[in-house]
Amino acid sequence: MMKALATNNKHKTLIIACGALSHEIFALIKTNQWSHLAVTCLPAHYHHRPALIPEALRKKIRQNRDQYPNIYVMYGDCGTGGLLDKVLEDEQVSRIDGPHCFSFFSGNKQFDEWSGDEITTFYLTDFFCRYFETFVWEALGLDRRDDMAEFVFGNYKKVVFIAQTENPELQAKAKQIAKRLKLEYEYRFTGYGDMRSSLASLPVRTGPPRDVV
Repeated sequence: MMKALATNNKHKTLIIACGALSHEIFALIKTNQWSHLAVTCLPAHYHHRPALIPEALRKKIRQNRDQYPNIYVMYGDCGTGGLLDKVLEDEQVSRIDGPHCFSFFSGNKQFDEWSGDEITTFYLTDFFCRYFETFVWEALGLDRRDDMAEFVFGNYKKVVFIAQTENPELQAKAKQIAKRLKLEYEYRFTGYGDMRSSLASLPVRTGPPRDVV
């Protein structure tokens, strides 16, 4: 029995994204009026357990394949060691280029130029700055053992805030985070980097809506 593609979605591309990127994706969609894009997210805390990402993405792709003619993934490799790309190859789905969000927010080419000299840098994005307490401090157990902070961050030399928006409150918070970690601080306004161009390049649809079994 054949099942028709959902009429409401037949001209849309579904973005499957890390939950840590949802705010930025929705902001770009709203600003640019990209009504042909729909979004669903995996939990942001998978950032701490990258082994969960590949199969979770496979499941999400298969859950939505019947509903959208196009699916695009907004994830870097994110510590999966190539396993994410293997899943996407199997499922014939593309993703944004780059190893992680710090890179594609900066622009992958620019980040490559920076990163050779920045192995001792701890990066923040708007999301990681906004949710530092819950997503970094508590996730690492430092709310229970703050004496371990020096051990965890001892090999870092500076905090670099890669900012998507020019937000004075987040800038002040990022400075406080650097001070708390006893690290140097640097601010870089990058905007949305390669995320913007990758979303802008997505078609309304590829070919006619297809029927699926």
